[in-house]
Amino acid sequence: MSEMPTTEQRSQTAKPDAKGVPTVQWTTTPSTLIDTVQLVAGPFDVLPVIFVPGIMGSNLKSVDSGKPVWRLDMVANILPWTLMREYVGAPAGHRQRILHPSRVTVDPGGNVPGRDKVERQWRTDAGWGEVAQGSYQSFLLWLEAKLNPSQRNPVDWQDFHQTETVVSTPRAPDAPRKLLNNVRMGLDGEPFGAEKHFDSILTDDLIAMSKFYMPVYALGYNWLASNFAAAELLERRINQLLPYYSQGSYRCQQVLLVTHSMGGLVARACAKRPGMADKIAGVVHGVMPSVGAAVAYRRCKVGMKTEDWGSALVIGSTGKEVTAVFAQAPGALQLLPSQLYGSDWLKIIGPNGVAELSLPRAGGDVYDSIYLERKKWWGLVNEAWLAPEGGLAIDWDIFAQTVDGAKRFHVEIGTSFHPNTYSYYGADKAQATFDKATWRMHPGLRPDTSSPPDPSSVPGLSYTQVRMDGKTPEYVGGNTEYHTYYSEYGGGTSVVETSYWELHTPMQDSTGDGTVPLSSGSAPKRDGGAAIKQQFRMTGFDHEGSYKSPSAQKATLYAIVKIAGVAKRSV
Repeated sequence: MSEMPTTEQRSQTAKPDAKGVPTVQWTTTPSTLIDTVQLVAGPFDVLPVIFVPGIMGSNLKSVDSGKPVWRLDMVANILPWTLMREYVGAPAGHRQRILHPSRVTVDPGGNVPGRDKVERQWRTDAGWGEVAQGSYQSFLLWLEAKLNPSQRNPVDWQDFHQTETVVSTPRAPDAPRKLLNNVRMGLDGEPFGAEKHFDSILTDDLIAMSKFYMPVYALGYNWLASNFAAAELLERRINQLLPYYSQGSYRCQQVLLVTHSMGGLVARACAKRPGMADKIAGVVHGVMPSVGAAVAYRRCKVGMKTEDWGSALVIGSTGKEVTAVFAQAPGALQLLPSQLYGSDWLKIIGPNGVAELSLPRAGGDVYDSIYLERKKWWGLVNEAWLAPEGGLAIDWDIFAQTVDGAKRFHVEIGTSFHPNTYSYYGADKAQATFDKATWRMHPGLRPDTSSPPDPSSVPGLSYTQVRMDGKTPEYVGGNTEYHTYYSEYGGGTSVVETSYWELHTPMQDSTGDGTVPLSSGSAPKRDGGAAIKQQFRMTGFDHEGSYKSPSAQKATLYAIVKIAGVAKRSV
C-alpha cells in the first residue's frame, strides 16, 4: 500500500454517544499511513438547547394501563392513526374519561429518527420521543445540524455571509489560514421583520457559539394539567442537565430554551421560579399566545368543525365535545384571553348591527363576567355539557376552581419575560384568525305569528331559553321539525329548524397565524420592555407549522447565535 501524502489530514469531531456525551471514536490504522489525524474532542463548554412544544404537542399515555392515548406519530403525512382510531366518532364522554389531567402522563415512546442504535438512543433519552413527530421532528433535526456542525471553525459555516469588509486576512507562507475579524455577518432574509433596532450578528458571536457543544433536547409535558406543573417539570430537567454536563472535562452553566405556542407560557413561568432565570441563557418564543386567544372560547361553544374539520375529528367537532375535555384541563383554560387581552372581545350583535352585549368591560374581571357566568347562554361553559353521557361528570365548583387556577397563572406570568428574550409571531393576511368571539343575530324561520323577543333581551336569556347543541347557528325559540315529502322520484325527510332568532358565530375576523391573533402574538414587545431583545413580525406560515418555515427557522437561528454570544462559559 502506498503512503498517503503528508499534506493530507483526516479529522473527526466529537459526536454524542448514547448518553449524549461528546465522544470521539477512531479505529487504529496501519503504521504505513503517516498522514495527520486530528481528533476534535471539544468544545468543552455545553449549552443544552431545550425545545418546549405547544398544547397537544406532547405524547401522552394512560397512568393506569400505560397505553398511549395521545401518540402523535405520523404515517404518510396524515393525522396520526392512533388518534383517529381512538377519537373519530367517539362520544364526548369517551374523550372526557380518557383525556383527564390526572389520568395521563408523558409518553416517551414516540418515533425517534436515527442512523443507528446509538443515535436513536441518544435522541430518545433527550426526549425527542415525547413530542409530536409530524409537528417538530424535522425542526429538531435541522436545529441539531445547525448548532453542532462538523466544522467547528465559524469561517466554514455556510449560513452566514459577511456584510462588512474584512480589514485584513493574514496568510501563513506555507498554507492558507482563515481568520475572522470582528465584523458584521448576515443571514439570508434578515432582518426578518424586526420590530426593534436590528443588532447584526458579529463574528465574535459566532466565535462564542463555536465554543459550545449544544445538544438538542425536547420536553414533553402533560398539556392537560396546569402550566405551573409543566414549569416545574422544565425546572427539574434543567437542574438535571447542568450537573450532568459538568463532569470530567465538560462544563455547563446554563441552558437555552426554544418554545412553540403554549410552551412559551411554560418557559415564562419556569423563568420566574426562584433561581431559574440565571440558569437560562435566553429564550426564543415562536407564535406564543402571550395573552391568550379568543379561539379558545369559541371552541368551547361551537367546536372546531367550521374552523378546521381535520383537527375537529380528533379534538371535537362540537362545543359539547370540546367542553368535555377542556373544562377539566387547566392547561387548556390557561389559553383563554387573560386580563391583559383587552376589553370588548366578546360581542353579541343584533340584527341591525348594534352591539347588544360587549364584554369584558374596561377594567372588568373577564373570569367572573365570562368564564364563570353560569346561567346566561353565552358564558364559557354550558353546565349541562360537564356531564356528557358515558363520561365522569365535572362538578361546577371543580370547574370554577380550575378557572381560578387559570386566573392565578395569568397573574403570575403577567408581563414577565426572561431578561434575554427573542420572539416571532404571525401577521399573515392569508392566515385568518379570531381576534374576537362574536355572535350575530339573524331572523329565523318563525315558529308562529307572534313577535320575536326584542334583540336587547337576547343576551339575558338562559341556557334553557336558547336551543344549544354546540354548533353554529344556535337558536332562540322554535323547534327541530321533520317534514316528509314525496315525488315521482321517491320521497324522504327534510329537517327544518324554526326559531325567532338564529345565533351565528362568524368566521375569523383578523390576521395572525390561524390560531394566535396578531394582538396576542405581538404583545411581548408591548408588555416585556427591555427583556425583549428583538421581536419579528412574519408571514408565510400557519400556527402549527411555523417552525417548518425557512424564515422562522433563520430568525430562530439568529436569536440562538445572539444568546450564545452572551451565555456563560468557562473561558
